[in-house]
Amino acid sequence: MTYELIAFALFAVVTLGSAIGVVLMQDPWHSALLLGVALLSVAVYYVMLAAEFVAVMQVLVYVGGVLVLIAFAVMLTQRNESEEVAQT
Repeated sequence: MTYELIAFALFAVVTLGSAIGVVLMQDPWHSALLLGVALLSVAVYYVMLAAEFVAVMQVLVYVGGVLVLIAFAVMLTQRNESEEVAQT
């Protein structure tokens, strides 16, 4: 076995595990963090294919932009249960 095959298998497990976690997580914040892990592991595939520019764009655009947008949306839409209980 070559090191490339071992690295590919490792990141395939990381990608699939985090993608399944995105769907199965109840908390949207943890789901967004797992989405970041999945997107970063996809960038590793691009590096393995010697497409470094595409990997950098993957990290900058998707992880840097889309994930920050999702994080802001999660923070702005989450309700605080302690305030809800105090108002009733």
